[in-house]
Amino acid sequence: MTTRFTRRTFLKSVAAGVAVAGFPLPLRAQAKTFKIGAVHPVTGPLAEPGQACRLGAQMAVEAVNAAGGIKSKGGLKLELIVGDTQTKPENGRVEAERAVNSGAQMLLGSFDSGSTNAMVSVAQQKRVPFLVDIAAADPITANVAKSVKEGQQKVQYVYRNFPTGSSFGRKAVQYFTEIFAEAKVTPKRVVLMYCNDLFGQNQSRGFLAAYKAAKPAWTLLEEDVLAWPEPPSDLSTEVSKAKSLKPDVIAPITRPASAQLLLPEIRKQRLDILGIVGPGSPGFYEAGQIAILKEDVEYAMVSNPWANFKNPRTLAVAEDYRKRSGGKTFDTNSGYSYDAVLVIADVLERSSKLDDPDAIVEAIQKTNYSGGLMQYAGPVLFNELGDNPNAVTTMTQILGQKPVAVWPKEAALQKFVFPRPKA
Repeated sequence: MTTRFTRRTFLKSVAAGVAVAGFPLPLRAQAKTFKIGAVHPVTGPLAEPGQACRLGAQMAVEAVNAAGGIKSKGGLKLELIVGDTQTKPENGRVEAERAVNSGAQMLLGSFDSGSTNAMVSVAQQKRVPFLVDIAAADPITANVAKSVKEGQQKVQYVYRNFPTGSSFGRKAVQYFTEIFAEAKVTPKRVVLMYCNDLFGQNQSRGFLAAYKAAKPAWTLLEEDVLAWPEPPSDLSTEVSKAKSLKPDVIAPITRPASAQLLLPEIRKQRLDILGIVGPGSPGFYEAGQIAILKEDVEYAMVSNPWANFKNPRTLAVAEDYRKRSGGKTFDTNSGYSYDAVLVIADVLERSSKLDDPDAIVEAIQKTNYSGGLMQYAGPVLFNELGDNPNAVTTMTQILGQKPVAVWPKEAALQKFVFPRPKA
């Protein structure tokens, strides 16, 4: 259910509640909903992933409600109050406040790290539990955890079921190393290129820190790191600089718009590389992106959270999503937003009270949920920073113009192709 409550609707619901006051509590509870403010960028440059997030969340709400709602609370139904950041980070706070003022008792969102970070202050100030479905920048949760630990704030209301930038980096270095070893090819020079926004900065730092810690056989020098202002209008200069470094592998961290500039420019300038292997970012797996980039994205690999397509439940949801989205893949964005709603439903089942945000937080902190549809290293749970240490990435590759899981072996549906075939 996705609606907006007016004052008249609210008064009607109160009157209805009084009318059935003599009935048992479970019957009265069925007429109520628990409202979740779901804020995503459904317009602007990030509209495609943002729309996928919204549809994933809506489908999960429908699934929870169809299965009987929150059973321990008399069949309580979930309801989304949707918000659109318009791909403007500052709108995260505006839309979160609007959702809370409209009755949202929890927040969900928001895909990009900038707008998600803006939502954090609303959650903390208004004491509204906030589950981050997608956003990787470490400070989103770490800063709140630090302020609580130091006594500046009493309770942490912000939690995240998505890999952090630092964990992205560790997994990317691991997968790069394993794939290169499996292919029996050791790149002499990897060049990191990234979008210079909060997400890109955090992702690049995580990747570089993991590389220095692991000391793999492949080489990434300090001078082999190139950034561009996001959003860019042209990337020919940056690609020319990368070409002059004579790379074997380009490791890009992009937004969808910058990927549309970067990959064609790599082709135009004829970079002689073994392949494009990304540490993790959007821009390489969305249906709209693939339709635009065509052969420029073929064989590109990227380490991103991905759906567990070996799970029959995931396959069923993915087929429904394909029909409802006009043929698109159930992916990072739709999948993690879907799972976030499932986690929220599990939290509400276990919470002692739903009108007390601290009781909901207590239930969040005790989460141990294994019913998700994405690839995890274990059950969903939250550590001292409010992050899920079992949220992991999967290496996907565009093969035949479709994103396919290719690494690690236990998640792979096809064998990866590396080096990429010569044109």
